[in-house]
Amino acid sequence: MGKTMGDLREWDEEEYRNSILRQREQSAKTVFRAVLSPPWAAKSDAIVVASSDGSVSPYSISSCIAAAYPRQGISRNAKDRESVPALENASEQLLVQPLRLNRAHAGPAYDIKFYGRGEDSLLLSCGDDGRICGWRWKDFLDQDQTLSTIFNLVNPQSSGPWGALSPIPETNSIATNAQQGSIFSAAGDGNAYCWDMETEKVRVTFKGHKDYLHCVAARSSCNQIITGSEDGTTRIWDCRTGKCTQLIYPGKGATSKVPSWVSCIAVDTSESWMVCGTGSNLSVWSLPSFECIWSIDSSFPLQDVSFHESQILAVGSSSALTRYNIGGKVISQIHCAPKSAFSVSSHSSGLVAVAGYGGLVDVISEFSSHLCAFRC
Repeated sequence: MGKTMGDLREWDEEEYRNSILRQREQSAKTVFRAVLSPPWAAKSDAIVVASSDGSVSPYSISSCIAAAYPRQGISRNAKDRESVPALENASEQLLVQPLRLNRAHAGPAYDIKFYGRGEDSLLLSCGDDGRICGWRWKDFLDQDQTLSTIFNLVNPQSSGPWGALSPIPETNSIATNAQQGSIFSAAGDGNAYCWDMETEKVRVTFKGHKDYLHCVAARSSCNQIITGSEDGTTRIWDCRTGKCTQLIYPGKGATSKVPSWVSCIAVDTSESWMVCGTGSNLSVWSLPSFECIWSIDSSFPLQDVSFHESQILAVGSSSALTRYNIGGKVISQIHCAPKSAFSVSSHSSGLVAVAGYGGLVDVISEFSSHLCAFRC
């Protein structure tokens, strides 16, 4: 006897519930960092994504474009692509499978950096589990190669009464200085750590912030690091002594009443300029003189900043990617797929990647057109 409409004899309640949970998890997924191929790579076809599900996985941009345009009914001709907008509805974004699924962290993965150059370069990630993981970059992209973690660095735990240990603090951001063989981490216990790559042990601990750290950047030419904290300060540290040499309040002059935590910092390639994003403003600083060159109030909290050639890229809890010149003038604003963006990165080829809430990644060409937008 055949089944009729409304026949529930083969209804799988558990599978139905699991499908609902999977949909909810996907809609709430957040990409905290999306990084294009290393800056020394001539072609930026790969993009590595660190997500709230703990994965750190590579995707192929060309494959995303090839899959996206037939689906959207859009020509793949380069001239036609210049007018392609990002899709408005996150549920309409193309769900793309990674080149390899790499479950890296027990908890959200927050940051990705490259260490070294060429064949021997490493891909590093950090996350909520307080670990820094490393893989060989060439192995990471090779789908036929078994992926092995080169090292695992775990944040120190502080001791309490009767020898009890505190929980392992999360690692929110990392920076590198390959010349000195160092990795720097910004941790949830308010400290930054300098890790020795040879011994895989903490070489220097930077103490002074009153709250947890959001970000860290290396100023390799001066053997310094720069940290940004929830306490509203940016500190510059001497890596040889571990002492703070300069204390900066990036949000001090902001007129907004929003608390001015320092959420993101970036240093340009000359290491002479620093941009700071806070909960209420964006500011640019001269590092040789430690002077604030300009400061602009923001209508929303900033969540990532980056230097790209002679421009400053900024994203935050909105769907806009804003480009500034070094003088603080807005060059352009581009609507992007994530309604709240946590990451902006660029490549020497001119590509820019914006990623954030909903597991969305938006890849933008050097002509400010949307190459593709996808969910991961």
